[in-house]
Amino acid sequence: MGKIKKKGTSGQAKNYITRTQAVRKLQISLPDFRRLCIFKGIFPREPRSKKKASKTATPSTTFYYTRDIQYLLHEPLLRKFREQKTVAKKIARSLGRGEVGDAARLEKNHAPKLSLDHVIKERYPTFIDALRDLDDALSLLFLFANLPSTAHVPPKTIALCQRLCHEFQHYLITTNSLRKSFLSIKGIYYQATIQGQDIMWLVPYRFVQRVNGDVDYRIMATFVDFYTTLLGFVNYRLYSSIGIMYPPKFDTRSDENGAELAAFTLEGRKIGETPKAIEAGSGTKTNGAANKEVSREIQAKVDKVIKSAGLDQVKDGESTEKTTEENTEEIDRFEPTAPEADTLPQPDLSGNEAGSLFSPFIFYISREAPRAPLEFILRAFGCKAIGWDAVLGDGAFTHDETDPRITHQIVDRPQLPESSLPAIPTKPEDGAGAVQKVRPGTRIPGRTYVQPQWVWDCVNEGKLLRADLYAPGTTLPPHLSPWVKPSKGGYDPRASLAEQEEEGEAELAAELEDEEGDEDSDEEMEDAAETKKIQAAEEEDDDEEDDDDESLNGGMDVAGTDDDESGSEEEEEEEEEDFGGFEEEAASESEDEEEAARSQHQKELEAEAAGLPFSSTNGAAGGASKKKSSQAKKLAAKKRKEEEELDRQKMMMSRKKRKLLEKMIYSNKKTSDEAAKLRSKRRKIEKAAQA
Repeated sequence: MGKIKKKGTSGQAKNYITRTQAVRKLQISLPDFRRLCIFKGIFPREPRSKKKASKTATPSTTFYYTRDIQYLLHEPLLRKFREQKTVAKKIARSLGRGEVGDAARLEKNHAPKLSLDHVIKERYPTFIDALRDLDDALSLLFLFANLPSTAHVPPKTIALCQRLCHEFQHYLITTNSLRKSFLSIKGIYYQATIQGQDIMWLVPYRFVQRVNGDVDYRIMATFVDFYTTLLGFVNYRLYSSIGIMYPPKFDTRSDENGAELAAFTLEGRKIGETPKAIEAGSGTKTNGAANKEVSREIQAKVDKVIKSAGLDQVKDGESTEKTTEENTEEIDRFEPTAPEADTLPQPDLSGNEAGSLFSPFIFYISREAPRAPLEFILRAFGCKAIGWDAVLGDGAFTHDETDPRITHQIVDRPQLPESSLPAIPTKPEDGAGAVQKVRPGTRIPGRTYVQPQWVWDCVNEGKLLRADLYAPGTTLPPHLSPWVKPSKGGYDPRASLAEQEEEGEAELAAELEDEEGDEDSDEEMEDAAETKKIQAAEEEDDDEEDDDDESLNGGMDVAGTDDDESGSEEEEEEEEEDFGGFEEEAASESEDEEEAARSQHQKELEAEAAGLPFSSTNGAAGGASKKKSSQAKKLAAKKRKEEEELDRQKMMMSRKKRKLLEKMIYSNKKTSDEAAKLRSKRRKIEKAAQA
């Protein structure tokens, strides 16, 4: 007789362990167990059968792998957690005795500090693994960098997140690694390519955030502790790979004045270039650095612009736009071999091409435009000199809006009439650093004014777009996601309707609209007939009142009664003659058609005798309606033949393949119906715009 197996010693009961059993085995509290699992990357598992995995009669909800919990028994962080618990007990005892000084000394000198360096090395054995897991880290750190400081979110954590995020942005600016960006409802999406890895993260808009109590900030703070350590390691590796010192120099005073990216100074060498530093500070220093980085040709053009007071700068801007377009058009484009073939993925911009997109221009950001994302994306795509108003903070190329070197100004306010614009003070501000003010809404000649969307669309397209489509006050073109590609048979908002419409779709849509218009006209005719009937009834009432008045005066008309009787008899005879059977109705319809044909022929003869061309709206409308109906019949017959042919092919298939084909047909029909709806909406919008 074999040995009887004891319950819970093999199978799923051995492979899985409940959360309560894991906490007891590790001898730590539940919050510490959560922190440890977040740091080590251990998450709950779902067994196939909870009944077999559970060792108790009560149903358990959370299970972990037993081997994962066994692995946590040798974690050095467990000893740190126990030391923290011991120190917390001593601090509580000192506060209970009223010894505040001893409690502060224990917290300052004896509180153990957690180090997650070994955890980062264990979870990410190679640098590529760390880059692949950087999406969530950047999204969470950018979120905490924009949160207000509260009791749950201390200011030290916010400052640390801001510093790490700005350091990462500086690496993207230096190497021109940013590729795409998209403005969505949630925030701004960015995508960068670092060592062949695509990294995408979300940055929220800078609105006033209200911190609610619904969110458990302790768990989020645990993730922040882990991600700050991870991003610190990644930034160090990235900076050292391009020969830049890490950490970069940080100017706290300029950061307090709102410099943000300009508060950092990078020192070291860049790939293929001489050592340089991205300096921040006063306007004169940044002006000198920017002028050195501008090429000689563009500097000569700028000098001409200064001499001519900005009148000749339009031609220079156009020439620079042409040169940049020529450079960006050098990318190889893969065209499909046949029109029914799938669309091929196109290559993205390289680092050199991305770095030369905005390099010839000098931008000025108005006060109402979002300065932080615009500064980051412009610098990441080659712009070396960006100015803004002094209200937005320090670190600008210039605070003077009238600077003649500015080629593009980003404006996000509509164009207002001059009567509604505020006046400028007549006396300028005193002092050497006074900046000449420009009346809001005015335009400086020789400068291109665009809305912020122009920057994002140029980045996603990889070339400079027409600036007149993004002028202030104009209706902007649709801002589409660069990651959503139009599928075959789907709706493409960038293509015209003629390229996407199926055969006969436009004619059928026009026919339906004509039918709707005819229905509306029929309703109007019915309403007019009803109003005529009401007017006739009112006139009859007036006549009856007149007859009553005559009868009161003594008049008696006997003949009138005979006329009424004869009229009623004639109406009865007409009612009897109205219905003469179905054959008579068909004959009457044919007679009406013959009469219409005769009248049309008579009109043609009269037109020929008069020497005029015959034009009949009724005849043309009838011919057009016949033509449309014939087209609709042809399309219906064609679809019927295709369905019959498909049914014949299905009969030759196996059941498995037939089911698979039906699923494909259903999904394709669903996408085509959605595309047809969107096309019909667009057709109506275009017709309304033309009208």
